[in-house]
Amino acid sequence: MNPWGGESKRKRTTTVALLASFAAAGAALAPAAFADGSQGDTKITKVVVNGGKDVVIGATNVKKFTVSVTATDDQGIKSADITLNGPGYGIFTTSSVKCVAASATTSTCSTSFTVDPRVYDVTSDQAGTWYVDAWVDANGDDSNFIWKEKAGGFKLQRLSKLTVNAAPEPVKKGRTITVTGALTRASWAYGKYVGYTGQPVKLQFKKKGAGAYATVKTIKTTSGGALKTTVKASVDGTYRYAFAGTTTTPAVNATGDYIDVR
Repeated sequence: MNPWGGESKRKRTTTVALLASFAAAGAALAPAAFADGSQGDTKITKVVVNGGKDVVIGATNVKKFTVSVTATDDQGIKSADITLNGPGYGIFTTSSVKCVAASATTSTCSTSFTVDPRVYDVTSDQAGTWYVDAWVDANGDDSNFIWKEKAGGFKLQRLSKLTVNAAPEPVKKGRTITVTGALTRASWAYGKYVGYTGQPVKLQFKKKGAGAYATVKTIKTTSGGALKTTVKASVDGTYRYAFAGTTTTPAVNATGDYIDVR
């Protein structure tokens, strides 16, 4: 029995349209308005967003990424609809999903989304975990389908930047080195990078000739994303700051600053 009633194609279109309407209106019940459903043996087996990588968007750059949904049915796959939903009632819809058969029973249905923060496609409060909602119709006359909310997930993030400066240089052994820097991230509303305050950032040091950095200490960003701490000069090497990232903001390492200790 079709839990949606009526013809699946018509219901699919109505469901996606209603989801978009709820999201645009900011309705609190939109995410739970429609439960998962299916008819027949249609299954979604794989969802891939942006090649498996997080979708990271800068302050003004346009980002295009692909979403693919692989599905199976004994009679093969006919078509699919893909919708993306995220925080702050964010929603991306598309009508150009193309399904390519890998076998008589399995197809991968793909589409691309283009996000331009300059025209308010996204707002900063919509950064975070997003989900792929998918409706897949099978071939045949029995209206087999599957509708699945949160068929897959990904992170939509605000591009981050991190700087470092160690001074003075050169410096005498045993003297104090002051290491400053700043952690900023894209503001999609203002089209620029703004300070990310209250975030833990590691100060790391790589001794001259060494192959890897070691963490010296962890400090938190202050107003404007500023970083400042002091260390004692001991040997030649390179200092950098390293940020582990959050759900809304990707990890980033500063380009190291070399110190000559004499």
